[in-house]
Amino acid sequence: MQRYILAIDQGTSSTRAILFDRDLRPVASAQQPLTLHVPADGWVEQDPEDIWRDTVAVCHRVLAEARTSPAEVAGIGIANQRETTLLWDRETGEPVARAIVWQDRRTADLCRELVAEGFEEHVRSTTGLLPDPYFSATKLAWLLDYRPDIRRRAETGRLAFGTVDSFLLWRLTAGRIHATDASNAARTLLFDIHRQTWDETLLRRLRIPAAVLPEVRDSAGEFGATAPTFFGQAIAICGVAGDQQAASFGQACVRPGMLKSTFGTGCFALLNTGHTPVTSHHRLLATIAWRLGGRVTYALEGSMFVAGAAIQWLRDGLGLIDDAAESERLAAAVPDTGGVEFVPAFTGLGAPWWDPDARGAILGLTRATRRAHIVRAALEAVACSTRDLVDAMDKDVRAGGGSGLPEVLRIDGGMAANDWFCQYLADILDRPVERPESLESTARGAAALAALGAGLLTSVEAIADGWRCERRFEPRMAPEIRTRRLASWADAVARVLGRQPSGGARFR
Repeated sequence: MQRYILAIDQGTSSTRAILFDRDLRPVASAQQPLTLHVPADGWVEQDPEDIWRDTVAVCHRVLAEARTSPAEVAGIGIANQRETTLLWDRETGEPVARAIVWQDRRTADLCRELVAEGFEEHVRSTTGLLPDPYFSATKLAWLLDYRPDIRRRAETGRLAFGTVDSFLLWRLTAGRIHATDASNAARTLLFDIHRQTWDETLLRRLRIPAAVLPEVRDSAGEFGATAPTFFGQAIAICGVAGDQQAASFGQACVRPGMLKSTFGTGCFALLNTGHTPVTSHHRLLATIAWRLGGRVTYALEGSMFVAGAAIQWLRDGLGLIDDAAESERLAAAVPDTGGVEFVPAFTGLGAPWWDPDARGAILGLTRATRRAHIVRAALEAVACSTRDLVDAMDKDVRAGGGSGLPEVLRIDGGMAANDWFCQYLADILDRPVERPESLESTARGAAALAALGAGLLTSVEAIADGWRCERRFEPRMAPEIRTRRLASWADAVARVLGRQPSGGARFR
């Protein structure tokens, strides 16, 4: 009897596998940290072979922990870090270079060229995105020029491009399947989210041969099966989605108007907009949430590049904390940040600013500053950045004739385990925040898509029926404190962007 779904959650900082039962309850899990390589300012890379080895290893570990066999697994679901770009040889399977991670900024000049040439409107109206190094297309264009032979091999069909999901599908199926799903295709800056096709205009401008592109499929359905050599027998692969779309599905944001935010390496807020994409007037992204049965559900997204990565940097880069859990205790130990503002623009600023050249800053330091102030400022920065995203999203919804965002924000990701952060987030947003029973929403979403694809679940509504709230955080901050706090944050961001501060109560 096939009782389980195996979810692969291949993220920026780790690779994990979680085994779920038929009711989407986690049974066993395994996780392996993943190394980031930073060879130059703004460059962020990963070794594709590390990603591959870790994926197979955690799958074996989770099956062993659950004491189950591959015969009991109905299907595999894959959720992946989005936009991270790989190019590999179809004959040998070997990557031509390290994977270029979504955080990488090396193609900022090419993006500025696209804007100068008037491509921004075409990019926005076709792909729902903006010309930014964040997305895959300019990374792929860079890889094609990495060595003289690469473009020639690509043009003759020898090379294959993909985001991490495509690479894992290729490897797991022993080179039989070169595909992606619509949610990942929508993050490449090459996919027409309206016509559901690769855009010839952008392919031509970026000199990307169509021969390297994967087939685009629904997010739940047939993606082949693993080669028997990997797990002892073949396992069907039945669901694929980008990690943020998978998290939205796992959070049961399956009805238009539902909103979630994931706090992992970065912070990503997604609003389900139904079967019609919403055009943003505040530099947010229209994207594909998922495609089921050929029908697209769209989302409005705000992307922030650094969230949990800031806490990781405090631990590994500065040595201010021993582990992420210590940040909660330190933040609660001081009444405020002592005037410190932390803008964690390590790899530029995402929505709604989209400045790839911005860099991080810690402002307002005095002789009285202690490590607790800096740690608290890092946590507050993530909450204030989320407020910026939510405000922009609310304005877009109202501009489209809607009544604004829903009252409640559903959250997940590693930072959501921090009670102090969750309460501060509710305070600065001035809206309730709901945390689910399981923070592994990304893996749950991948499992749910695979369960649909395998026929274990028969409807999207069944996903919503299984969602449970573990704790609800109500806002309790005084309005005048919130206003003063947001003014100080806005001034700090203005300084990082090289703009004139507004003159608010900055750094106090």
